[in-house]
Amino acid sequence: MAEHPEFNVLTATCPSRTSLTRIANRWTAMVVSALGGGRLRFSDLRTAVDGISGKVLTGTLRELERDGLVSRHVFAEVPPRVEYELTELGRTLHAPLRALGDWAEEHIEEVLKARAAFDNCR
Repeated sequence: MAEHPEFNVLTATCPSRTSLTRIANRWTAMVVSALGGGRLRFSDLRTAVDGISGKVLTGTLRELERDGLVSRHVFAEVPPRVEYELTELGRTLHAPLRALGDWAEEHIEEVLKARAAFDNCR
């Protein structure tokens, strides 16, 4: 399964687990999906990811930048303009996360029915 057998996300001490934890974060998935369409300013990104606070978006972007998934571009203008985009590495993550989003949208009715049936049995 793994290309690098020395890494195993199921092992508690494996560094790949921290990457998986970051990727599995709901805000990460949404930010990466939003940036899949190209470079965005902070305010446009916040609008695209409905419900995210400015503080959470800032933290998410910093974490993604630290992991090499997002790059930050600052333009020397008044007022300063900052844009974010996926790096080459970040673009490799976009398709799998978009596939998860597509799955969620495609199957939400079945999930809601299952929840209702489960809750009615309790």
